[in-house]
Amino acid sequence: MPEKVRVRFAPSPTGSLHIGGARTALFNLLYARHNNGTFVLRIEDTDTERSTEESTSQIIRSLKWLGLDWDEGTEKGGDFGPYFQSERLELYKKEVERLLAEGKAYRCYCTPEELAQRREAALKAGKPPKYDGSCRNLTPEQIEKFEAEGRKYTIRLKMPQEGHTEVDDLIRGRVVFENSVLDDFIIVKSNGIPTYNFACVIDDNAMKITHVIRAEEHLSNTPKQIQAYIALGYDIPKFAHVPMILAPDRSKLSKRHGATSVEEFRDQGYLAKSIINYLTLLGWSPEGTEEIFEMDKAVKEFTLERV
Repeated sequence: MPEKVRVRFAPSPTGSLHIGGARTALFNLLYARHNNGTFVLRIEDTDTERSTEESTSQIIRSLKWLGLDWDEGTEKGGDFGPYFQSERLELYKKEVERLLAEGKAYRCYCTPEELAQRREAALKAGKPPKYDGSCRNLTPEQIEKFEAEGRKYTIRLKMPQEGHTEVDDLIRGRVVFENSVLDDFIIVKSNGIPTYNFACVIDDNAMKITHVIRAEEHLSNTPKQIQAYIALGYDIPKFAHVPMILAPDRSKLSKRHGATSVEEFRDQGYLAKSIINYLTLLGWSPEGTEEIFEMDKAVKEFTLERV
């Protein structure tokens, strides 16, 4: 029996809902509805300095105005909550402690100044400016010395140093990353808050997400996340990275090109239905030449093969 499709839209509340984010939410919704699956809304608010309640409200307001109705998550609840990452810190802490105990992660006591110096030296030597693994195999004496100095630490995941990590992307096909260019990335910051690449892996597993459909700018994060899935012993979901929305000059759409947020388009008098119709056909090619798509028809026809 095939697994039940579960997808998610997981915005960070650091600003308004961008039109690109709205399209990602729409494609997740269409995929879930086409496959009789579940569409989850999760708020990724671990960036404590930039996340705001106002941004969360704006994102939810924009999704509702567009008619992008989620089945489970923020405001609606469900079996896998809470749906704010800031309320899930105990779960992350438990998994970090497990990785440390299993020797799959380690505390890094390098100061920002030391890291900057090494990065600069690597660039001057024509090498990639990745973390050099200084704290990967510290002795108990070295750890004691750093602790006595009162150094703060981050926690890094031990990445494989040879071979490669493959991403079997449902849109882009097979993408291969050499492990030699991936560094031991930080999974917990010095303030004890997990990083995006770590928290989203734990949440996607806990919420039984089967397909991660997101913008292609996240593709470079995927090998790190796959290695986190492997270290944690989780099943790896299927990934699909949708092309970015570009401006007329082929650069990434930004404020200098005019309106970029859903609320800006709304305030300029655009109808929600027309924005949904436009976004549906932006990167998805249905059969035929129709240019007006009702949501029901889009749900019936939507597949990732035609993105």
